[in-house]
Amino acid sequence: MKTLRILITLIFTGLMVNTAFAEDAGSILKKMDAVLFAGEDQTSSIRMILTDRGGNERVREAQVWQKGANKRLFRFTAPAAEAGIAFLSLPDDVMYLYMPAYGRERRIASHVKNQSFAGTDFSYEDLESEKYVKRFTPELLDETDETYILELTPLPDMRSDYSKIIAHIHKKHHYPLKMESFDRGGQPFKVAEYTFKKKGDYWYTAEIKMTNLRRNHSTRMIFEEVAFDTGIDDSVFSVRNLTRY
Repeated sequence: MKTLRILITLIFTGLMVNTAFAEDAGSILKKMDAVLFAGEDQTSSIRMILTDRGGNERVREAQVWQKGANKRLFRFTAPAAEAGIAFLSLPDDVMYLYMPAYGRERRIASHVKNQSFAGTDFSYEDLESEKYVKRFTPELLDETDETYILELTPLPDMRSDYSKIIAHIHKKHHYPLKMESFDRGGQPFKVAEYTFKKKGDYWYTAEIKMTNLRRNHSTRMIFEEVAFDTGIDDSVFSVRNLTRY
């Protein structure tokens, strides 16, 4: 009888510990989302530096408009060959691509979200505007003095090219430091390294370096002229505006 009581106590204690970890992981991920989608809206100018395995670089420029947690417009402005190429992310997994050479927009189907956006190391899924808590189930794997380490697995109803993401999150400010993405076979695929800066009340992404481990190719996305809460109109995030350039 005593052995049975001890066993029940151990099981109950284990359940309590697992619940606490789940709650902690969920809270951490929500706080990271709050940082990534800070403010009512955000605008940025971007420099993108693409580096191949031989160290050769190509530079592009773009503008990004973000509103809330599920509206984002990304548009290349230079060089001339890429100017006007644009990506629009809307609620409910709706995404569009506009290529000036074709003169019309194209709806991006869920099963091709893994494709590279305009030759960069960012896929459409990487650029999608949606909170992580709405796409992934978090588990707290470990923590150090400065970071939380979460394993993010796609929710059952989410179509993702990643089997999991290992997220390293700053303990004090809750912004991501590094995201390690694994393909559907569980093999290392891409690594995103983040640099954050603070402007007013908000921490913002100052740089993301995305490395494709298979191609030995990387893309640095450097954010400049960042502005918050400028009152961006909803019409900016329309298909009609997507095709304007």
